[in-house]
Amino acid sequence: MRSRSRLVTPLLIAGLLAASATLGACGGARRERIYDPYYYDYHRWDRAELGFYRRWEVETHLPHLDFGRRPVEEQHAYFAWRHAR
Repeated sequence: MRSRSRLVTPLLIAGLLAASATLGACGGARRERIYDPYYYDYHRWDRAELGFYRRWEVETHLPHLDFGRRPVEEQHAYFAWRHAR
Protein backbone atom coordinates (compact mmCIF):
# COMPACT_ATOMS: atom_id res chain seq x y z
CA MET A 1 0.00 0.00 0.00
CA ARG A 2 2.80 2.39 0.85
CA SER A 3 4.52 1.97 -2.54
CA ARG A 4 1.21 2.74 -4.23
CA SER A 5 0.89 6.09 -2.43
CA ARG A 6 4.47 6.94 -3.43
CA LEU A 7 3.42 6.54 -7.04
CA VAL A 8 0.03 8.23 -6.78
CA THR A 9 1.24 11.45 -5.16
CA PRO A 10 3.72 12.45 -7.91
CA LEU A 11 1.23 11.46 -10.61
CA LEU A 12 -1.47 13.52 -8.94
CA ILE A 13 0.83 16.54 -8.69
CA ALA A 14 1.92 16.16 -12.32
CA GLY A 15 -1.72 15.91 -13.40
CA LEU A 16 -2.68 19.03 -11.49
CA LEU A 17 0.23 20.97 -12.96
CA ALA A 18 -0.63 19.83 -16.48
CA ALA A 19 -4.29 20.74 -16.00
CA SER A 20 -3.48 24.19 -14.67
CA ALA A 21 -1.09 24.87 -17.54
CA THR A 22 -3.68 23.74 -20.07
CA LEU A 23 -6.48 25.74 -18.51
CA GLY A 24 -4.25 28.78 -18.17
CA ALA A 25 -3.40 28.69 -21.85
CA CYS A 26 -7.01 28.17 -22.93
CA GLY A 27 -8.67 30.12 -20.20
CA GLY A 28 -10.49 32.49 -22.51
CA ALA A 29 -9.60 35.16 -24.97
CA ARG A 30 -6.87 37.52 -23.97
CA ARG A 31 -8.27 40.99 -23.89
CA GLU A 32 -5.53 43.39 -24.76
CA ARG A 33 -6.16 47.01 -25.50
CA ILE A 34 -3.76 49.22 -27.40
CA TYR A 35 -3.91 52.96 -26.78
CA ASP A 36 -3.94 55.14 -29.87
CA PRO A 37 -2.26 58.40 -28.83
CA TYR A 38 -3.13 60.10 -32.13
CA TYR A 39 -6.89 59.64 -31.84
CA TYR A 40 -7.03 59.34 -28.04
CA ASP A 41 -8.84 56.01 -28.02
CA TYR A 42 -8.23 52.34 -27.42
CA HIS A 43 -8.29 49.47 -29.89
CA ARG A 44 -9.19 46.04 -28.58
CA TRP A 45 -6.48 43.83 -30.03
CA ASP A 46 -8.55 40.78 -30.86
CA ARG A 47 -8.93 38.62 -33.97
CA ALA A 48 -10.81 41.34 -35.81
CA GLU A 49 -8.17 43.99 -35.15
CA LEU A 50 -5.42 41.53 -36.04
CA GLY A 51 -7.18 40.94 -39.35
CA PHE A 52 -7.21 44.67 -40.07
CA TYR A 53 -3.55 44.92 -39.07
CA ARG A 54 -2.50 42.09 -41.38
CA ARG A 55 -4.52 43.62 -44.21
CA TRP A 56 -2.70 46.93 -43.63
CA GLU A 57 0.64 45.11 -43.76
CA VAL A 58 -0.29 43.54 -47.12
CA GLU A 59 -1.56 46.81 -48.58
CA THR A 60 1.56 48.71 -47.49
CA HIS A 61 3.89 45.88 -48.55
CA LEU A 62 5.48 45.68 -45.12
CA PRO A 63 6.79 42.45 -43.60
CA HIS A 64 4.86 41.07 -40.64
CA LEU A 65 5.96 42.39 -37.25
CA ASP A 66 4.18 42.42 -33.94
CA PHE A 67 2.53 45.80 -33.59
CA GLY A 68 4.55 46.70 -30.50
CA ARG A 69 7.80 46.17 -32.40
CA ARG A 70 6.85 48.53 -35.23
CA PRO A 71 8.53 51.93 -35.35
CA VAL A 72 6.35 54.73 -33.98
CA GLU A 73 5.91 56.24 -37.45
CA GLU A 74 4.49 52.97 -38.79
CA GLN A 75 2.19 52.61 -35.78
CA HIS A 76 0.90 56.10 -36.50
CA ALA A 77 0.40 55.17 -40.16
CA TYR A 78 -1.58 52.08 -39.11
CA PHE A 79 -3.84 54.07 -36.78
CA ALA A 80 -4.46 56.67 -39.50
CA TRP A 81 -5.31 53.89 -41.96
CA ARG A 82 -7.51 52.18 -39.41
CA HIS A 83 -9.51 55.31 -38.60
CA ALA A 84 -10.05 55.99 -42.29
CA ARG A 85 -12.02 52.71 -42.50
